[in-house]
Order: sequence, then structure tokens, then C-alpha cells
Amino acid sequence: MAQADAPNGARPRVARDFPYRSPLLASLSALILLWESPTVQSEILAKSGETLDQPSHQTLRHLLAWGQMRPTALSEVLGTGASHVSKIVRRLEQDGLVQRSTDPSDGRATLISLTPAGEVAARGVYELGDRMIAEVLDGWSAADVRRFTDLTERFVNDAIRSAEQMRKRGLRPEQS
Repeated sequence: MAQADAPNGARPRVARDFPYRSPLLASLSALILLWESPTVQSEILAKSGETLDQPSHQTLRHLLAWGQMRPTALSEVLGTGASHVSKIVRRLEQDGLVQRSTDPSDGRATLISLTPAGEVAARGVYELGDRMIAEVLDGWSAADVRRFTDLTERFVNDAIRSAEQMRKRGLRPEQS
């Protein structure tokens, strides 16, 4: 296991932290935990001069990608409770970045959507992501970036297709 080398005993996760038989799965686990870490994201945002916090960034990113959402759906994609989503939405509403409206398909439900200023801010979130990946890939050849991108796109498409099948039937029996 890696040594603690970050402040407060936190440390980056590395593939060898995960005892999978698949080195690919171990590497993906380390990457996902790193990039989805609220602490890591918050530190990067703060040191980059970004004024919105990490949960606000996630919310804007999801609303731009998927359009207006009910608070319950937003809670699910953010992986947090309804009360936390309510606080995030309230802050974004006060900043003029999101608005609430009545769901036309169910007058009792609320929809959260981006305002024009929120759409600009959300596009800025994606721009920060583009800057992050550019920094990670700095020094890679164009051919290596293209090959990695092609393989990643293939992997993601296959993973999505497989996940849908697994949701219907569960995992296949282990093969010996």
C-alpha cells in the first residue's frame, strides 16, 4: 500500500491499493476515487481561483448534460440526500444559476433547470475539465492521445452495454 503523503493523512490512491485480479480494474478504481473525490476537486478548484464549490460544479455539470431534473433525480446522480441537494440548489438559485419550476407532467413536482447565467457557468465547469485532462496528457504524443481516446470510447460503450445486460440478468457465472 502507498504511504500517506498528502495533508491530513489523506493520500492518493494507487492501483496496487485494490486487490483486483484485473490491473485495469484496479487502475480505474484508483482513477475514479481520485477524480470523484470531493476533497481533491475542492482543493483544485480553490487553488485555481474558482468561486463555486465542488457540489455546485457537479450540479451544474449534470443539469447541462441532462437538462432539467427533479430534486430526487438530482439527489440520485449526486449521490447525496435530499436536504443536501436542497442546500446546493438554494445556493445556486441565490447566485442566479438555477431556477425552480413546476413539472408540467405532475403539478406537485418541481424541476430544477439552468438559467442562462447557469448555462454559461456550467460550460465553464466543462472547460475546467478540459483543462484538467489537457494537463494530465501534457507530454503525450497526439497519436497516443488518439489511441487512448479511441480505446477509452470503446471501453465505455462496451461497459454501458454490459451494465445494461448485467442489470437484467446479474453477473455471468464464474468461468474456471
